[in-house]
Amino acid sequence: MDFTPLIPIVAIAAFTVLRLAKLRASHPEALPGASAARLEALEHDVQALQQELAETQERLDFAERLLSTARDEGRIGGHRSDT
Repeated sequence: MDFTPLIPIVAIAAFTVLRLAKLRASHPEALPGASAARLEALEHDVQALQQELAETQERLDFAERLLSTARDEGRIGGHRSDT
């Protein structure tokens, strides 16, 4: 499963949450209770997406290393099927 297309979505969501957090920090009285609760929920969701993206990137790196190792072993052993 390739989660690479999620990177821009997570980045946009994180950027939005950061901007809202800065606004909230500079004007805490500007956000009513419902907006503050929604902001906290968004922050939680972005953190979850960032964690999922990090795990996906680790899996992708692992798969790429496996493929690279298998490809290199095929060249060294001389057992390549495409020659």
